[in-house]
Amino acid sequence: MNKAIASLLLICTPIVSFAQDDLFGSTKLPARKGLIIGVNGNYDIPAGDMAKRFGNSFRIGGNISYKTTKNWLFGAGIDFIFGSNIKEDSLLINLKDGTGSVIAQDGQRIGVGSFERGYMIGVNAGKIINLGKRNGDNGILFLTTVGFMQHKINIYDRTQSTPQLSKTYKKGYDRLTNGAFIEEYIGYAYFANNGLINFNIGLDITAGFTKGRRDYLYDVQRTDDKSRLDIFFGIRGGWYIPIFKRKSEEIFFE
Repeated sequence: MNKAIASLLLICTPIVSFAQDDLFGSTKLPARKGLIIGVNGNYDIPAGDMAKRFGNSFRIGGNISYKTTKNWLFGAGIDFIFGSNIKEDSLLINLKDGTGSVIAQDGQRIGVGSFERGYMIGVNAGKIINLGKRNGDNGILFLTTVGFMQHKINIYDRTQSTPQLSKTYKKGYDRLTNGAFIEEYIGYAYFANNGLINFNIGLDITAGFTKGRRDYLYDVQRTDDKSRLDIFFGIRGGWYIPIFKRKSEEIFFE
């Protein structure tokens, strides 16, 4: 609970600071239209079926969108999922000895790494609700994304000395899963008048309606075709590079 409160305070502090700057400013600039190129990072806490397989993870991604003078946004983006906390206790159980090590072809015990890897690609639409008196571009951002997500367990055999973990056979262990997802985001979007600081920060929730895609899992000796509900609760921060246009003869690169 203390960690959650601390995270919320970290998110709210810059939002309040910049929001006050908007609310108590004097001259208001109208909302601008144009392209926005963004990069973002997420810290995700899993729930649902995702929490049974993986622990907390990270996302790094990029997006491009178009913003209208009414502060509507339409765009597309991609995120890459990274994690190292695997909860599948049965993973490689048929290849391990009593010590938990995998026996290589030459009889030596080797350590095999396992990592969470995946990606999410989708299209999004949303709106910035302007609350300030200084800049029409800034405000509370609501964004909905729909698309396709995929994740699996990446098994890393550093020595490449175990035939059972060759590229072909890894498919019988990696728990490849994919399907559609929907994500809801709420945060604060800020665009500086001088173009030096442009960012967003907030919270999101993602629900993936996925399914296992492997015909057979060697370690548990069964198919992997069950439907899943994969959920993320995330904290997101992103940096914008806006290319705004005020008039036909005047373009601002910020």
